Amino acid sequence: MKIIAIGRNYIDHAKELNNPVPKKPIFFLKPETAILRNNKAFFIPDFSKEIHYELEVVLRINKIGKYIDKKFANKYFNEIGLGIDFTARDLQKECKKNGHPWEIAKAFDNSAPIGTFVNKENFPDLKNISFKLFKNEKIVQHGNTGEMIFDFSEIISYISKFVSLKIGDLIFTGTPAGVGKVEIGDKLTAYLEEEKLLDFEIK
Repeated sequence: MKIIAIGRNYIDHAKELNNPVPKKPIFFLKPETAILRNNKAFFIPDFSKEIHYELEVVLRINKIGKYIDKKFANKYFNEIGLGIDFTARDLQKECKKNGHPWEIAKAFDNSAPIGTFVNKENFPDLKNISFKLFKNEKIVQHGNTGEMIFDFSEIISYISKFVSLKIGDLIFTGTPAGVGKVEIGDKLTAYLEEEKLLDFEIK
């Protein structure tokens, strides 16, 4: 099982980090060891002083696929959830400045908390799903899948040209604007529409 994460898939988020808006999907990988389940606490690692939250809609793949045509892509997942793409922003900035890969800032242990998953049939329109993140009961991110630069089908089709998809793979589909730093003692709560899927503490 692998985690495939899409970068810069919301225009406002690309702008808030002073990044160009991509013309095709940008993706990177996180290992299975990045997963944090069951609302367990996230412990800030000692190698970073700037861990940022990034709330994302997550797709769980249910069929093996390669070179998937866009018109068939929706058949390759049947569940949707939420996840946090924790990012060591200070390490990422240093890697970018030096032209180095930045997995060190994205792929560390427990950097991908995920909640429970919901059957996609619960949503009448996959291009109109609202999601939001609260930090200490204050809303910090609010997005809608209709705001994505690349929708679910485009993402799956594009990724599958380069990387075979397997059952159980997770695709993090990008974060809206509003990312920010977490501190010890913070509490993060996330909703997909009105259903709470994540609720955990930072330690």
